This record gives sequence, C-alpha cells and structure tokens, in this order.
Amino acid sequence: MFSLLLIGVNTRPVAESAFRLGYQVISASYYCTADFRSYTRRRCMLKQEPGRSCGRFHEEFSTERLLEISSDLIDEADGIIPLTGAPELPWKKVMGNTRTDHVEDKYRFYRKIRGSYLTPETHLLRDPGEAAEMVSPDKRYIIKPVRGAGGFGVTDLQECGGEFLLQEYIEGVPVSASVLSTGQEAVTVLTSRQIIDRGVPGFEGQFIYAGNMTPGPLGEIESLAEDLILDFSLRGSNGVDFILRDGELYVIEVNPRIQGTFECAEASLGINMLEAHIRAFHGELIEKPVPRMCAVKRILYAPGRCIFPGINLQGVHDLPVPGAVIEAGEPLVTVMSEHKTPEGALRLASRRCSKVLGSLKMI
Repeated sequence: MFSLLLIGVNTRPVAESAFRLGYQVISASYYCTADFRSYTRRRCMLKQEPGRSCGRFHEEFSTERLLEISSDLIDEADGIIPLTGAPELPWKKVMGNTRTDHVEDKYRFYRKIRGSYLTPETHLLRDPGEAAEMVSPDKRYIIKPVRGAGGFGVTDLQECGGEFLLQEYIEGVPVSASVLSTGQEAVTVLTSRQIIDRGVPGFEGQFIYAGNMTPGPLGEIESLAEDLILDFSLRGSNGVDFILRDGELYVIEVNPRIQGTFECAEASLGINMLEAHIRAFHGELIEKPVPRMCAVKRILYAPGRCIFPGINLQGVHDLPVPGAVIEAGEPLVTVMSEHKTPEGALRLASRRCSKVLGSLKMI
C-alpha cells in the first residue's frame, strides 16, 4: 500500500480524504485533535491533556521543529504532501510544488506581477519612520510580514521592527479561487468569499482568516487565477487571494499548496479534493465540477481563557481533548455547514458556533 505523509499545522481534513482513497496515511502536525482518527501513524507537536494549557501556537510552532519530529517518517514515506512551507523536504517524494519562494516571498511576488495585474501599491521597508514619510494622505495602508499566512501580523499602519511590507489598503470583499494545475493547463474549480475576523483576542485589528463561504463570485476571477498559477508554473491544487472592489479584482497573494477552502470545496463540489490535487500533479485535470451545495467553514477562536468540554456536535471538528485549557485568541474548533442556499448554510453555521461558545467554561 502506498504510504502518504502529510505535514502541516493541522492535517486532519486532508488525512480523512487520503484515508478514503485507500492510502496508508502518516501524519506529522502541530495539532492532533481528539476527533482525528483517519491515519495509520501520526506525530504531534502539541500534547493536549485535561487541565493543562495548550499554550500559544505562535510561540511554539516552527517548521524546523515539525520537520525534526517527522525526520524518520520522511525517510519511510513513499510520497509527501506538505500543507505548510517546508523547502527542505526531498523533492522527488513531494506531490506538490517544490519551488515556492517566488510566491511565498510577498514582495518578490508583488514585483513579478505589478506590471501585469492590478495589485495594491507595496513597499519593502525596515524603518517605521520611512513608512510614515511614504504614506499618502488620501490612502489607507497596512503593514504585513514578508512571509506568513492566515492574516497574522497584518495590521493597520503602526510602528514595527525588522523588515516588513507597507501596502496600500484596498477596501472591498476578500475572495479566493481554488485552481488545479498541471503546470501547462489550469482550471478554477471553485471560488469563495473569505471570512476575516478582526476581533480575535490578543490579535485585535489584525486580519485573521476565520473561514470561507462557497461558492463565491464567478467570471474574471476564474481566468485571472488560472493565468497567475500558470505564470508561476505551479502544479496541483493552489489558491489565489483577491480583493474585489467596485467590480475590479486586486491580486493579494498566491498559496502554492492545498488551501483552507479544502473542506468547503469537497462539500460544495461533492468530490475528493486530494484525489483532484494528485491527478493534477501527475498531469491530469478533472472536468470542472458544478457546485451542488453551498458550504460555510468557520474557525472559532477562544473568546477568553477557557476549558473545553467533551462535546460531540454535528459539523464541529478539530476538537481539543476534553478538559484542555485553551488560551484566549487560540483556535478552538472548526465548524462546517452545508445547505442548498448560502443563507441556510450561514444560519446553520451560526447556530453551531453558538452551541460551542455556550458550552465553554471561562476561567
């Protein structure tokens, strides 16, 4: 049986799809949630225990540590799918993009596309004082890390240290496209509206990724996303983030691997997205599917320091160990819902979120 190693922050959704395809699933991740069982072997960075704090992800996680705990699994696996950046992996085993620096370095990416695509004005700076001198009084600006994902570190203009990006703030609707690519051909299989939370405790004001609604807008977004993915010679499943303002699409960034919309795509399209990714990686595109359902994904962040109860609710995933202490602002659970209408999917997701939040014991 082909052994497939998944490496990432949270491998649970992709592992479930791999398990359904009949792979021997090996997982190396930061989170190993209580409802994660679709694997043959796994390694976890975070050891959850009742009565013990799960700590803070941004203080504990590093790609280097993740690779360290999975070093023997890397040697053992027949194939590897990285769900986070890991350039040190043996490229012959990687079933995905092995060269990603040209898109993950956000300033390098900006310089590559600025003459061909509509994109926010962006500057690479080190001195906050220089940033203050460059801002135009008739524009808003944000600061961003040169690398990173999930919106952490993306804030309104303020003083900061080290190298950073000063970027024009585009007021609009955040949308994304999920693109399958062979490197020579590409097809946008789904678009989505992103859910952004600016009130996560400890990260107030930052643009934190908190989920998606699918399907999203159609039209130019599909062809633009396909062109971008082919411009950067990416393969497999990739994502492109835009801001939609007054009918115009501003390119924000490219995610050169399986995206956070993975579960929404499977729910909306009724397909196995991992299978579609692997087929595209090997040079075969699936026929463009027609969305059959509307789906919502919500990532809930702890509203305060709390104890997570032993709950079992339909559509609620990535459960901490019962009795584990979750710090304020840390990821709590993933909530999924699907319905024939977007309004129905949103209402169902909202009810499930309320049940989870109402069950918490604040401390």
